[in-house]
Amino acid sequence: MVLNLERRLNRRAVLLAAGGLLVGCSQQPEVDKVHLRLATGPAGAVYRRIGGSLAEHISEQVPGATVSTVPSGASTDNIRMLRAGEVHLGLTSLDALITTDGSAPQGLSAICRLYDSHLHLVVMAGSAIGEFRNLEGKRISLGARDSGTEFTSLRVLELGLVDADGRHLSQAESAAALRDGEIDAMFSLTGVPTPAITELAQRHPIRLIPLDAQADALFTAFPGPYTPAVIPATAYAGVPATRTIAVPNVLLVRNDLPDGLVHAITDTIFTHTGTITSGGRDDAEAIPEAVPEAWQINVRTGISTASIPLHPGAAAWFRDRKR
Repeated sequence: MVLNLERRLNRRAVLLAAGGLLVGCSQQPEVDKVHLRLATGPAGAVYRRIGGSLAEHISEQVPGATVSTVPSGASTDNIRMLRAGEVHLGLTSLDALITTDGSAPQGLSAICRLYDSHLHLVVMAGSAIGEFRNLEGKRISLGARDSGTEFTSLRVLELGLVDADGRHLSQAESAAALRDGEIDAMFSLTGVPTPAITELAQRHPIRLIPLDAQADALFTAFPGPYTPAVIPATAYAGVPATRTIAVPNVLLVRNDLPDGLVHAITDTIFTHTGTITSGGRDDAEAIPEAVPEAWQINVRTGISTASIPLHPGAAAWFRDRKR
């Protein structure tokens, strides 16, 4: 599928370059239509929400391109689908992407860094779990299989020498199971706020367990993708500020997509961040409600993808921006 797409895109890439890559220009060259698939995440996850907004605005702003979203388990699942040629674009957390030698998986590169996820450890307000070590033997959601949540939470449990009864549930499933007493705690590596936890906190009192010691352990054991962070008191109803771990998220692309197309996608992401944030609406009241994570999308941090190389088309856009 991807190889056929590449052949169709060769003419399109040349025409885009000849047209100056002026996204939104009234005189665009006639180009071949192309359909791209973007891997997002499970129900209740920020990946699903921000991936949908990215797909919508790329489709609107890049001439001839349409983008559809593909639900997934999230980070690790998205990497697998990209490498298999099932999708062309995908969201992933940086720690799940970087291999043990610090390189990117073969055949993939980054368009940009988008926003940072925070590791949530959520319990109901009346839970006896008061700190991380109390997870020993408890029923815990590790997130969906092949998700960034699963990847990071397993690392945290292993470093903390905690043996828990892990369950694999999506964010929406985790919140429902926690509410119903089917699990004792849930991990969620996601943007702040995240829909599933927001909805739970609005209906039932919850607590977040601090993870500052676990942040230090991750930073020491795996330098690069982790930083200490704070989930602010304004994030969830009735929950105070809580120390935790932050992990950057990047938008990945297959290396075989033409440079001109990736340049145009990169331009759309950074030129139209405001419309991604507002969900396409111009009224200021819509901005905080739609995709709050889009406030973090900016040129200064967008180029910071650690050891993961930028796709040549994205690299060219960042170079052009500096001129």
